[in-house]
Amino acid sequence: MNTAGTADVPARMGLDLTPFRGLRYDPDRVGSLSAVTSPPYDVVVRPDGLQHLESADPHNIVRLILPQAPTPGIRNEQAADTLHRWVSEGVLRADAEPGLYVYEQRDDEGMFQRGVIGALRLSEPSEGVVLPHEDVMPHVVADRAALMRATSANLEPLLLTYRGDGTASGTTAVIERTAERPPLLSTTTEDGFSHRLWAVTDPADLAEVHTDLADRQALIADGHHRWATYLQIRGEHPSPSPWDYGLVLLVDTARHPLRVRAIHRLLHQLPVPEALAALDDSFRVRRIDEPLPAALSALSVAATEGNAFLLAGDGTFHLVDRPSPDLLARTIPPDPPEAWRTLDATVLHATLLDHIWKIPDIPEHIAYIHDTAATVAKAERDGGTAVLMHPVREEVVRDLASQGVTMPRKSTSFGPKPASGLVLRALAV
Repeated sequence: MNTAGTADVPARMGLDLTPFRGLRYDPDRVGSLSAVTSPPYDVVVRPDGLQHLESADPHNIVRLILPQAPTPGIRNEQAADTLHRWVSEGVLRADAEPGLYVYEQRDDEGMFQRGVIGALRLSEPSEGVVLPHEDVMPHVVADRAALMRATSANLEPLLLTYRGDGTASGTTAVIERTAERPPLLSTTTEDGFSHRLWAVTDPADLAEVHTDLADRQALIADGHHRWATYLQIRGEHPSPSPWDYGLVLLVDTARHPLRVRAIHRLLHQLPVPEALAALDDSFRVRRIDEPLPAALSALSVAATEGNAFLLAGDGTFHLVDRPSPDLLARTIPPDPPEAWRTLDATVLHATLLDHIWKIPDIPEHIAYIHDTAATVAKAERDGGTAVLMHPVREEVVRDLASQGVTMPRKSTSFGPKPASGLVLRALAV
């Protein structure tokens, strides 16, 4: 049912965003659009958030992006069966004609973002069209690839950014004109964000977007593992193929700057007392007997002077900063640019996790959690250590990506992220 990739169109030097027939929930067949949406798969806090989403509506998208079963094979087969059943029952319906989709997000704090969702022609990082900025974990790519193969679908859009010229022309003009019309859907999710979606099907509008993006470069803001999955599966199919494209949301950050937040670590098998004892004199450690907001403020101040982390899990907070220069010299690789060598994520992984705590970067030992309070709560409940991070500035991310330098995995969290479940791209339904 997807039209992208069915013609042998030569690759362009820039972004090639193609219309597709979106697969969307029929609002008459579900309790509410809000009840069937979900955060992206890697933002869902498990198991609590997963169970909450599953109970919100029997058709919640989490049953596709995070199916639950005893083995990976059964999970993926279950997701495929669920997708096919929902399509056959009319719970999910394909739009009548291919289009791009204008997507808007707002919250009560003044965040306002609009972008365009489409099927983007895939490219390798070496081509300089879509730039990654983080490393990926092979087991996560393998997991996403197995799910994508089973469902033959792009279940949720990646978040990519590009820098427009700041004028209301090209893609921006199409987005603004489209948003003046009544939307296809409008809903508010429980996180307070309102979401609206419009279809762009007019040939002149589609041509205007295509021309405008043809010489632009994008940065992967969120979705490195899914982009790596797209590339892996593309290599498994002869071209031309629908797998030459992947579902993305493109946002012009000259017009709509994104928030950049940290992704925290939960060390399952390392209690806080052991973590602190192992530091010895290699870092300065200060106890902060204050609530979480005050502790995060102290972390923010310390981060202006150098590497800093906040440990939690024993009922209080411990600010860890001022690493020994000699220790950093012995544990940080000397070849990458200084901006990479001084990243908090670099120091955390190379110095703390690898050298001092000797913790392997595998799911049995480390969880990556976006929500700060949830990270602390899980550490306190499970007896582990939460390592709270300070966010990296967006200009640092872009500078490293432009040099072809990737940051340690899960170094940043750009947002707001697109809600999963508003529009899907099916390749073989």
